[in-house]
Amino acid sequence: MKRTLKVDAASAGKRIDLFVGEALALSRSRVKALFEDGHVRVNNHKAKKGLGLVEGDALEIDLPEESASTAAVADAELTLTVLHADEALVFVDKAAGVPTQPLQPGERGTVANALIAKYPEMSTVGDDAREAGLCHRLDVETSGVLLAARTREAWEKMRAAFTEDRAVEKHYLALVTGPLADDGLIEVPLAHAGDHVVPAFEDGRPAITEFRVRQRAGLYSLVEVKLITGVLHQVRAHLAAIGAPIVGDALYGGVSEPGLTRFFLHAVSLGVRHPLTGDFLRVESPLPPELQAVLDVRLPG
Repeated sequence: MKRTLKVDAASAGKRIDLFVGEALALSRSRVKALFEDGHVRVNNHKAKKGLGLVEGDALEIDLPEESASTAAVADAELTLTVLHADEALVFVDKAAGVPTQPLQPGERGTVANALIAKYPEMSTVGDDAREAGLCHRLDVETSGVLLAARTREAWEKMRAAFTEDRAVEKHYLALVTGPLADDGLIEVPLAHAGDHVVPAFEDGRPAITEFRVRQRAGLYSLVEVKLITGVLHQVRAHLAAIGAPIVGDALYGGVSEPGLTRFFLHAVSLGVRHPLTGDFLRVESPLPPELQAVLDVRLPG
């Protein structure tokens, strides 16, 4: 399958491998393989993965068909909590500790596996055989609203909304410690550094986060976060960068919380324009019991 992409002004300056991965919703391993095998061309020339893009660049990507062994398999044993479903979209409530999609052939226990078990037609939706129509991802320990598409047409429209149009409203709740203003805008570019991301103003990906404090008590603050961009670990890294790491998030310097085996980050709502009707649709997820229990202790009343 051949895909073509055009670089707009908002994407100018991005690394080509990151741009391709975002635009086509591909895993990092698959993007790496595409460049290593010479399947990515820019302006009719073979491209290296670190190339910086210029507005107007024309990309051609050859996507070899993946073998059936790499596709996600149905897994009906995992409970799938559906928040909203229609002929085009499925919003699910992902639990903490559950991966969004498999990383290895035959892997089970992910949201993608459960989606295929309930909606078999989604096994072929998307550019990655493992994603089962998923339009974005949540970290393993992050709970909350996750969106998948049931048709190729709906998936393409949603992926464009997430990656190109910034037309998706993503809201999170996080419990943090440290001094924090009542509200603010964080604009700190982020770059990969092993298993996490770090501020990188020269060569990082643009990342923008809005926040406002809902409640305070001592050093603890319950923060509502709105993502403007969608970089890996963005909420976690941005809050840590301004001195307010998420409770339980040891990777980014968060304090531990007795009895809490995850970090306190929940995707509380997701709003999109429906790909068929054009109406704005917002779906919400209630705060999980283990996080509500922490709030009852740290922010009573």
